[in-house]
Amino acid sequence: MKINLISKNALVGAATQGIGAAVATELAQCGANVTVIARNEAKLMNFISLLPVIAEGQNHQYIVADYSDFENYKSIISEYFKNHTVDILVNNTNGPATGLALEKETEAYQSAFDLLFKTTCETSLLALPHMIKQKYGRIINVSSLSVKEPIANLVLSNSIRSAVVAWSKTLSNEVAQHNITINNVLTGFFDTERIKQMIENEAQGSNTSPADIKQARENKIPMKRLGKPEEYAYLVAFLASEYASYLTGASIPLDGGLSNGY
Repeated sequence: MKINLISKNALVGAATQGIGAAVATELAQCGANVTVIARNEAKLMNFISLLPVIAEGQNHQYIVADYSDFENYKSIISEYFKNHTVDILVNNTNGPATGLALEKETEAYQSAFDLLFKTTCETSLLALPHMIKQKYGRIINVSSLSVKEPIANLVLSNSIRSAVVAWSKTLSNEVAQHNITINNVLTGFFDTERIKQMIENEAQGSNTSPADIKQARENKIPMKRLGKPEEYAYLVAFLASEYASYLTGASIPLDGGLSNGY
């Protein structure tokens, strides 16, 4: 199976490191014109220079925007869509702060809602008119395994990501007639800066070393290891391709067998 995304325009969020960077790289390797979003312009410029160019005319761009400032993000992304169209949208943001339900004030949920839900909704609704017009589109949401099995100390992510998945399922049914698919990837534990920071934070609040906490996480995974970002990117590339044209409204666990559901 060879995935060909030549001439397709892809927009990938939070793409200078971790899962976002791996996804952007793989889509570029498949021939897509990739636009990446992040808040650090220096990192964006460097990352863009490293993206593969395999096809004549293939072009990569970046957008400087901070997902945690929704009003500013809305202004920037709206301006982008005035002059650009997107065939493949990968909704991915940095995660909200960790913490327990008893620790969080209601304002924290509003901030997480803006970060995770409103940015996904806004970007998708801006991308959809072109997708509907051309009768083709792919929207892929980077979500979390926590929507099926809430994860301790991640109450904000557990709550808001569940809303994104429910909204996406509803929307997918409305746009399926236009040959547009919308799917969620329920992310397990991957070897990224985010998971490293979570492990460090957990270690600081206990008498356990980061290495021991990481080992404990890996021991819970049937494959006994963290996922590799490139493994995540392979699934996204498939979902973005013609091979996944009849797959929509799905929430797909990618977790090395960690989840207990089936």
